[in-house]
Amino acid sequence: MTYSELRDGLFARGRFGIRPGLETIRLILQRLHHPERQFPIVHVAGTNGKGSTSAFLASILQEGGYRTALFTSPHLISYTERFRINGREISEEELLPLAERVLEAAPVKATFFELTTALAFLYFARERVDLAILEVGLGGRLDATNVVPGLLSVITPVSLDHCRYLGESVAEIAAEKGGIITDSAPVVCSGQEVEALGVIAARAASFGAPLFLCGREFRGEWRPDGLAYHGLNCSLTGLIPGIPGDYQRDNAACALAAAELLSQQRFPLAPAALVSGIGNASWPGRMELFPGPPRLLLDGAHNPAGVAALLTSLAVIPRARLFLVVGLMADKDRDGVLGPLLPLAHEVLTVGIDLPQATSAAALALYCSGRGARASAAGTVGEGLTLASSRAATDDLILVTGSLYLVGEARGLLTNQPSHPFQG
Repeated sequence: MTYSELRDGLFARGRFGIRPGLETIRLILQRLHHPERQFPIVHVAGTNGKGSTSAFLASILQEGGYRTALFTSPHLISYTERFRINGREISEEELLPLAERVLEAAPVKATFFELTTALAFLYFARERVDLAILEVGLGGRLDATNVVPGLLSVITPVSLDHCRYLGESVAEIAAEKGGIITDSAPVVCSGQEVEALGVIAARAASFGAPLFLCGREFRGEWRPDGLAYHGLNCSLTGLIPGIPGDYQRDNAACALAAAELLSQQRFPLAPAALVSGIGNASWPGRMELFPGPPRLLLDGAHNPAGVAALLTSLAVIPRARLFLVVGLMADKDRDGVLGPLLPLAHEVLTVGIDLPQATSAAALALYCSGRGARASAAGTVGEGLTLASSRAATDDLILVTGSLYLVGEARGLLTNQPSHPFQG
């Protein structure tokens, strides 16, 4: 089997859909002799910011000298992005034999994400990592990553998204996200809506898990010289996060608080590791600026809370005119995602993401035009980028947003890498 055949076979597992539950992943891991038990883990759940927070924390631990694994989803360009150790993603040659072992151990109807999670555990165990940071795929309580208790839990802001699977209210979704809290392990929590915080705090209390809340036990603050962190046991100033965006303040603060708690347990970290870890962190596709001209900004905001954060950062970027290149998945909130952006745009170019679950460019253009925007269907992502670049002047800004899958396709084109999008 070639790597391409393997990847296509895994992607074909998408036909089994999303199936929350732990029975299948437990069976696979049992047949693999429990690789998940061979290293401690940190769970990171939430609606927005969990990828950036995970990247910050992984960078801090790596700077501290620990062999640090990072498991994230979805990928932007390549499936191998999901599995990283000390910032290096797994190679296709390394992945192939491990994936074949997972497939041999898996039931026929195991889902894509169950297989992918098992593969991560097997790879990290083989590489004898000191610690693994696992970004939860969907929810938390019944997510395949939640098959083993964490040394620490981190919960980033919770808002409405994936309501079909997680619930129709913020409180219901928070209950699913809070399902990663177990076994009295400490919990680092970002600022939350009142309904979400009540659910998370109650869950933590029921397990005797100490809760450390951003804005209460620790906080971040932007100053003229950078980010200041007022932490549990230390304070740092002049931090320059490697991941841009005003909204990274709280993500970085949560990662720093998590690092402080880990330092009290089994992973001592010097202040220098905290500083360099924040500065050297990288997370593509989040406020990622390509200098142009014209300048082109990629951001994967795909729900109302994500767009609100994007707008805060966008406000400080100088520009003459704003051109939007937008694409959405069919299950996303068009009003919540596009509504705040359309009044800012000189022109909107809609594109169709190369996934069957995506909204068509024509339907998006009709929607935007119906709300008073100057909009047209550009066609594919590549055609949208070309058209926007031809119409924008040197001092204009092109914003590509609405979906991580769109950002992945666009980034692949901009960096001359073949993109293999997959929703899962």
